Amino acid sequence: MSGLRWTIPLAVLPVIALLAYGFWTDPRGEVKSPLIGKPAAPFTLSTFTGTPVSLEGLRGRVVLVNFWASWCIPACYEEAPVLQDVWRDYEHRGVAMVGINVQDKDDAARKFMEQFGFTFPNAMDVGGKVAVDYGVYGVPETFFIDRKGRIRERKVGAITDEVFRGHLERLLAEPA
Repeated sequence: MSGLRWTIPLAVLPVIALLAYGFWTDPRGEVKSPLIGKPAAPFTLSTFTGTPVSLEGLRGRVVLVNFWASWCIPACYEEAPVLQDVWRDYEHRGVAMVGINVQDKDDAARKFMEQFGFTFPNAMDVGGKVAVDYGVYGVPETFFIDRKGRIRERKVGAITDEVFRGHLERLLAEPA
């Protein structure tokens, strides 16, 4: 009978260990995208200004695709000014940037873009097809695409200025 007294507490220990592991690890940082090194999914969207933007039309340039939403607090709000600063510094260096708004309302998205002074093309992913094609499971998510149209890096969560610039500089340094 005394052996049974320890059975339940001992059975609970592996569960506690598994939960503790889950709390101390970052699953976003450990999960690599199967899309890395593969051609980026093509898309054509209409920007908020009504101009079409397509990935194919940006071929030959380094492309940064950022998925965002106005309801994404605080990450998208932390990242937005960095995106605009990076765009301002790289728009004339062979880099294209496309913001893709997901699961948002038109008015809220426009207010967000105005608040941060976005001057790079932004489009709403109505129906979420582009987000699905890229395997987006949360916002913000950013994809770095090389001049040949291959996804070279995927970052989940808000990205710092240094990370943006580091990835862009590496891609720009590669032969065209």
